[in-house]
Amino acid sequence: MPKGIYRLPQVKNEPVLSYAPGTPERKVLKDKLAELQKGELNLPMIIDGKEVRTGNLHDIRPPHNHQHLLGHYHQGDQSHVQLAIDAALKAKPAWEAMGWESRAAIFLKAADLIAGPYRAEFNAVTMIGQSKNAFQSEIDAVCETIDFFRYNVKNMVDMYGMQPNSSPGVWNRTVWRPLEGFVFALTPFNFTSIAANLGAAPALMGNTVVWKPSKTAVYSAHLIMKVFREAGLPDGVINLVYAGGREAAEVIFNHRDFVGLHFTGSTGVFNSMWNTIAKNMSKYKSYPRIVGETGGKDYVFADKTADAKQVATALTRGAFEYQGQKCSAASRAYIPSNLWDDVRKYMEEDLASIKTGVPEDFTNFVNAVIDEESFDKLAGFIDAARESADAEVIMGGNYDKSKGYFIYPTVILAKEPDYITMREELFGPILTIYVYEPEKLDETMEILDTTTDYALTGAIFSADRANIEHMTARLTHTAGNFYINDKPTGAVVDQQPFGGGRGSGTNDKAGSIFNLLRWVSPQTIKENFVPPTDYMYPNFEEE
Repeated sequence: MPKGIYRLPQVKNEPVLSYAPGTPERKVLKDKLAELQKGELNLPMIIDGKEVRTGNLHDIRPPHNHQHLLGHYHQGDQSHVQLAIDAALKAKPAWEAMGWESRAAIFLKAADLIAGPYRAEFNAVTMIGQSKNAFQSEIDAVCETIDFFRYNVKNMVDMYGMQPNSSPGVWNRTVWRPLEGFVFALTPFNFTSIAANLGAAPALMGNTVVWKPSKTAVYSAHLIMKVFREAGLPDGVINLVYAGGREAAEVIFNHRDFVGLHFTGSTGVFNSMWNTIAKNMSKYKSYPRIVGETGGKDYVFADKTADAKQVATALTRGAFEYQGQKCSAASRAYIPSNLWDDVRKYMEEDLASIKTGVPEDFTNFVNAVIDEESFDKLAGFIDAARESADAEVIMGGNYDKSKGYFIYPTVILAKEPDYITMREELFGPILTIYVYEPEKLDETMEILDTTTDYALTGAIFSADRANIEHMTARLTHTAGNFYINDKPTGAVVDQQPFGGGRGSGTNDKAGSIFNLLRWVSPQTIKENFVPPTDYMYPNFEEE
């Protein structure tokens, strides 16, 4: 077939629609929500391009209305995990051999499908299934998914262009080979875009994938697969299985051809999988690539010169958008005493106006947490703070699961900087604040640095440039994504590559070339145009 050095379509971040009253996108989305609320879902697994139904039906219910049955999905077992592995390995030779431009075209088409005919459905499914409001869903399910697909393609082409120098008579080349086996993508509930990307990124680079989504995000996972198939993804390249985590791990991590893990989830689960992989190293053909973004205990730190209103707004948005169920959500804050009264006043004003309820009502800022297990854990932390001598619930603190799993925005004032909600990841709309004396800036930064093992995101607020420089340097290892005078959430693909260190993961920066590098095994080729015919070197000649 004809060959060429192909120029990609222009790549830029997808514009975020507002869904403000009177906009056309608001009406289209409301109509789609009404249509999909009818439910009657019967969602199969997709293995080797085929729909697989087991008859082992599990309920799909909206977190904000758990009395409403949307339908069911078909739970699989270890045999289906094995089928997915077999399908991935069968598909790999043809997929690996496919021209890069054809692989790129599939994901560019998927991006355009989501941007166009599937936009409302992606938003509606995420809103219903994962209880996310329209604006947050637009940012996540639509725009970030599109950005991942488009910028992954751009980054792939940039990577392929990374080539070595050559001396006269020699041509040196780097071949960016896919890994020799299958990749396991284990994805979370909170971001539809992450669920899409964790399988798509390795696949784009020529790998084939076994994908297990969160049981609370099966609805959006099925839609992602629908778009992949419509975009032309060959059978077996990405295989969607619904199985228990331990069941899947037992099959996958004992397989000789397991070659990579792409994960977003809890630190405990990631550590457990890493340990299992390490114990099984002798079984594998290659050293597996282990890529994970895990927990966070993300912070906002203000100094005495910060603007109180800016800090309060960052806390309200950073802590309570999507119910604090972002890996990057502000979960702890350090506020100097000279600002505290004003910050508190502004936050109280914010929380008095925030509405909590179902995402179908576009005026609701906060919706439900993902399931009953999460609800019960969060309610327990609130109750414990009420009873503790070391903490005080100063805003919110209400919760109700009679119809949906609603935790209302809550602020805890910690009297001790190591109170439990200053240390442990909560993953909900609970913010804990510690008030410190302004002259103890360095001492308090030391406390921040040593309080948790996480280092995902963090934000500092200051009007003093010298302080900004000082704080940035002191806190350099506390966050993989660091924000100056901004909330610690909202990373944009190609603008703020995302990931953290320490107990927050391997920091491979999803959506960047750094992540794609993990899914290839470079080969160096040296071609000599005129090979020598004499073994002697000049220095061996006699005078």
